[in-house]
Amino acid sequence: MSVFLSSSENSESTDALPWVVIPLLKGVVHRQDDESRWQSLLTIQARVRDYVAVLNLRLEINESEGYAFLRSRPVSDESPEDRLPQLISRRPLSYGASLVLALLRKRLLEFDAAGGGPRLIMARDDIMELVRVYFPETSNEVQLRKRLNVYLNQIVGLGFLRRLETGGPSIQSRYEVQRIIMDFVNAQWLGEFGNRIGAGSAEGTKEDDVD
Repeated sequence: MSVFLSSSENSESTDALPWVVIPLLKGVVHRQDDESRWQSLLTIQARVRDYVAVLNLRLEINESEGYAFLRSRPVSDESPEDRLPQLISRRPLSYGASLVLALLRKRLLEFDAAGGGPRLIMARDDIMELVRVYFPETSNEVQLRKRLNVYLNQIVGLGFLRRLETGGPSIQSRYEVQRIIMDFVNAQWLGEFGNRIGAGSAEGTKEDDVD
């Protein structure tokens, strides 16, 4: 039977460690989702770091943006027999999903440069306009939208986008670009992906890995 602790109990209890670590093992922890859990994480972060280090993981916290996640430690120079297995596997991304990620990251930089505020929220049609020019011209608009939906679902699953409530089936989907995208889609990743676009890579010919 599951036992749920109150906010005050979690902030003071010696059992706060699993209450904090288990969500981290499942994915990104956002301050906006649970302020009490976030404060507990900050309070016992040294214990969390020690605990996940045993699992060959590293705790990453961005206090200013309000999110935290676990990252696999770099592969050591030890022999393959002595290396610890990777708990967090690298997940392949299709060319299309990688393209959408790169464009969303660029859009977030532009948004911040213009002083747009703390949250970048985009409608699905706005994202469609960003990526349309990079896909082969087609008269099949329905097929193009289906492809974009597949990419968006994959990116939502990775935690780089948050799907917002629309208020009704007739209203198009809206997404919040999560700032954790800046930690993963970095300058090196963008440079390598830009070289692929410049070389004229066809969609689906290669996959990009995201930890």
